[in-house]
Amino acid sequence: MISTVDPEARHAHKTRHRRQDGFKAHVVVEPGTGLITATELTRASGPDNSDATVGVRLLATDTTIGPAAGPAAEGGRVQVLADSAYGTGDALAALQAQGREAVIKPWPVRPAIEGGFTIEDFTVEEVTGRVTCPNGVVRTMTGNRTATFGAACTGCPLRARCTASKTGRVLSVHPHDALQRAHRARAADPGFQAVYRRHRPMVERSIAWLTRGNRRVPYRGILKNDAWLKRRVAAINLRRLISLGLDLHADGWALAQG
Repeated sequence: MISTVDPEARHAHKTRHRRQDGFKAHVVVEPGTGLITATELTRASGPDNSDATVGVRLLATDTTIGPAAGPAAEGGRVQVLADSAYGTGDALAALQAQGREAVIKPWPVRPAIEGGFTIEDFTVEEVTGRVTCPNGVVRTMTGNRTATFGAACTGCPLRARCTASKTGRVLSVHPHDALQRAHRARAADPGFQAVYRRHRPMVERSIAWLTRGNRRVPYRGILKNDAWLKRRVAAINLRRLISLGLDLHADGWALAQG
């Protein structure tokens, strides 16, 4: 508990060096219009409140999303655009199960040694469970998907680029490693990058409309602040609809055709 005034507030790390206290607002934005179609306010930290976890949950319950909503991918699937915070293996698997195409900046791969090998430099055979290191040494993954190279690292000419451990390299392979590798490869395609660049500005603009002058919540606790967030989103959406040409006609409300 970080606050005696609001026990539900939590620490949040936007980056490794930028920390904020409070809550986290999650939004789903339709990038063609900038309308916010789903939102939720949660604690600022915790596995159930991560960007990827809540994002997938909102998409699963957003009734405005269908084959005709959002930028459509091949085969009629809806494309989901997001930054790397949403590019976890679990999130990619969940979106795939929902029948949606992830246009998400890939989760970054980091080497154990600065400038050294990453998981991409190891070959993982999911069927046999075998892992091959950059020097060609093969090990079989354990039940928890760990490959231990141990003594094979002694005298290895590539060791300086692989591990600083005295006992050798131990590689932990994510359960959705194959899916993440495929996603990273697809993200390098110019078409993928063009879609991401084309739609991101409107999403960022919608977030700016939401947060401008309102980065501090007015109440204590999640329940009241979540209700406040939803009311604010409704007002922003109404203003956006008016800007898009919403008008009252004899037959009811309609958007101007453009």
